[in-house]
Amino acid sequence: MAKPGPALARWWRRRGLRARVTLTAALGLLVALIAADLLLFNALRVSLTRSVDDTAHTAAAQVVALINEGRLPDPVPVVTGTIQVLSPAGRIVDGSPGADRLVPLIPPAQATALADGGAATQLQGAPYDMPSLLRVVANRAVDGDLVIAAVPYSETSGSLSVVLKALIIGTPVLFVAFTGAIWLVTGSTLRPIDLLRRGAAHVTGAGAAEELPVPEARDEVRSLALTLNDMLSRLAAAQQRQRALVSDTAHELRSPIASIRTQLEVALDHPSSQDWAETARDVLADTLRLSRLAEDLLLLARLDEQAGAAAAGTARTPRRGAPVDLTELSRAVVCRYADARVPVTTAVADTCGEADQMAVAEADLVTVTGDWQSLDRLLVNLVDNAVRYAKSEVTVRVERTGEWAELSVCDDGPGIPEPDRERVFDRFTRLDDARSREGDEAGGAGLGLAIVRATAQAYGGTASLDDNPGSPSGLRATVRLPVSHD
Repeated sequence: MAKPGPALARWWRRRGLRARVTLTAALGLLVALIAADLLLFNALRVSLTRSVDDTAHTAAAQVVALINEGRLPDPVPVVTGTIQVLSPAGRIVDGSPGADRLVPLIPPAQATALADGGAATQLQGAPYDMPSLLRVVANRAVDGDLVIAAVPYSETSGSLSVVLKALIIGTPVLFVAFTGAIWLVTGSTLRPIDLLRRGAAHVTGAGAAEELPVPEARDEVRSLALTLNDMLSRLAAAQQRQRALVSDTAHELRSPIASIRTQLEVALDHPSSQDWAETARDVLADTLRLSRLAEDLLLLARLDEQAGAAAAGTARTPRRGAPVDLTELSRAVVCRYADARVPVTTAVADTCGEADQMAVAEADLVTVTGDWQSLDRLLVNLVDNAVRYAKSEVTVRVERTGEWAELSVCDDGPGIPEPDRERVFDRFTRLDDARSREGDEAGGAGLGLAIVRATAQAYGGTASLDDNPGSPSGLRATVRLPVSHD
């Protein structure tokens, strides 16, 4: 058999929020009503009883005054109630009309105690042929006589009975009415949450991110609705980016795959006239293009995963790594472009054996924390892009500005319009101007700058594009990374 405590707890947890709020408020209301009833009834009882006692004390005091003045008439005059006068020996020596002259209402010893304490006592009047309830007080005269005054309490008791019945009947009615009001108010308060639930269910069923209803009241529910709408908008944007990525990836894969398929079909249909060496070279070129695309997508996926982990608090930002000297990195990368179609120079001393064509801008090392291969890929993407569009030269510069290391690549090509300089960092983005891809061989898949920015952000840095200050045209790509103090 289950214990009452755990069973009650399970029952409570299974109730809805509206029911739990209503039950909790109803319980508090019930306790408050009962406490208010008790306080009201007790205060009324004390007040009425004190009023009756004051009447009795007044009557006794008037009789005592007459005794002290020696002019007490017989019978004793009284406005209400009954008066008995006891001698010091305890015998009744006088009384009001109708008062018992043989038996005192209370024993002399009790009357003496009441007179000394100024208190009152309650007495059943039926044995004395008097009203059912009496309030009795006593007072002492100068000569030692005791004056006992009894005032009917039945009327006061009846009034208290009426009040008690009203409370017994009215309290449950008020409790039910207020509980119903609490149920309605709680339902009205929770209605925005129900609307949010319905909106979320509709979004789930429709499969499209739509805004949830936002209540007018500026409360926690409104904050929840705004937060959920912000989350849905971000999810919708992420979903849209994912769809665009899948669509663009499929488009990029379709061209080399179609080229490979066409070349192989032609070669198989005409094997005797086919130059198999040339076909193999063309197929290899398309295969390499597919390989580069797959590597770029895999790198972006890893960077996105690291960025998501950092946002969730499961990874550090910036990402940790080993110290990398950007000066040395730039020299190593520039050396690979000795046969490029335009000269590629660096602003530091050349390690390829030839003097640099520019003055050394930084004598000290510029070191950041990161991964050599990732930063190498970042710089290669920037230089490849610059070489592709430069007219006469490409310059790689490394410098330190405060706590930031700046790696910039400048060219004198056609440049990029300012409104498009942020858009080109999106994946698979190509412009329709002179820097757009003209043919498969003229450029990449539009992932180079996306990889540059994602890599820079992974190490706590930024990537941006602006005008080349050393050329009337052209572009400067700048990556800023925190300086390493290791």
